[in-house]
This record gives sequence, structure tokens and C-alpha cells, in this order.
Amino acid sequence: MALRLLCKDPESPNNGSPTLYYDDESDTYLLQSWKVADPSRLTSIKVPEHETVVEVPARLLMLFPPRDSMPHVSANPSERTSP
Repeated sequence: MALRLLCKDPESPNNGSPTLYYDDESDTYLLQSWKVADPSRLTSIKVPEHETVVEVPARLLMLFPPRDSMPHVSANPSERTSP
């Protein structure tokens, strides 16, 4: 598995999270961020046991690479490209 760092929150106190990665082996994105554990915030979300909810500051979304420059461009596996 080769993870490619796509963007990271420059305002993070430890400069380690939130961070967005691309996994070229599974053709998926990994988002490292703060786990939401407050039950009052999770009451309206049905989260399966094998999943979790993470919180991402709005400022990070502006750092996401444009869709056309990201490795995964199509939902059809035969049309996927990697720069």
C-alpha cells in the first residue's frame, strides 16, 4: 500500500491532523482527524459498529485538491487514472 499525502491542516497545533491521504492500492481516501465521541452529537447519526465519525474543520476543505487533479476521477474502475 502506498499512501499519498494530499493535504494537511496547517493550523493544527501538532501539525499532524486533520490530514487527507490517497491509497493507490485500494483507490480510496483516508481522512485522519479528531474522533467524535460525544454521544449528544452522535444521536442523529446511525454509525455501524465497524465505523467511526471524525470531525474536520471547514478550513481543511479549502485545502482539498481539486477533483480533476486527484488520483480517483471516475466511479467506474476501468476509467480510473492515477497521475
